[in-house]
Amino acid sequence: MLRRFIIYGFTGWCLEIFWTGLGSLIKGDRKLRGWTYLWMFPIYGLAVFLEPVHDFIRDWPIYIRGFVYVSFIWLIEYSAGFILKNTVRVCPWDYSKAAFSINGLIRLDYGPAWFIAGLLFERLHDFLVKVSI
Repeated sequence: MLRRFIIYGFTGWCLEIFWTGLGSLIKGDRKLRGWTYLWMFPIYGLAVFLEPVHDFIRDWPIYIRGFVYVSFIWLIEYSAGFILKNTVRVCPWDYSKAAFSINGLIRLDYGPAWFIAGLLFERLHDFLVKVSI
């Protein structure tokens, strides 16, 4: 479980750096600057706890599985942001100025990105099972 936690943490970091780099490209930054935060590693690592969910819904239609992943990801993102704000008084992300934000902690317009991310982590989980990690 620890190995998978680490793999999911690093995978999440890489996806976030790619996502923010793509965002910088869209904004005209030719440096293609991408970034993440140390806080995000354990948050992405929590994907290890979605493995039983994946096993349970494996045969469901893709659009339902994606919706389930989005729901869990929003729950984790909101909870983690809320905990960080109320314990260490800082949250690495602040969506409060976004049009579709809930308390500045999640963005509803990121649903499609989380849909795809959930399905990518599903494939990663299958690969990790196949190679016995």
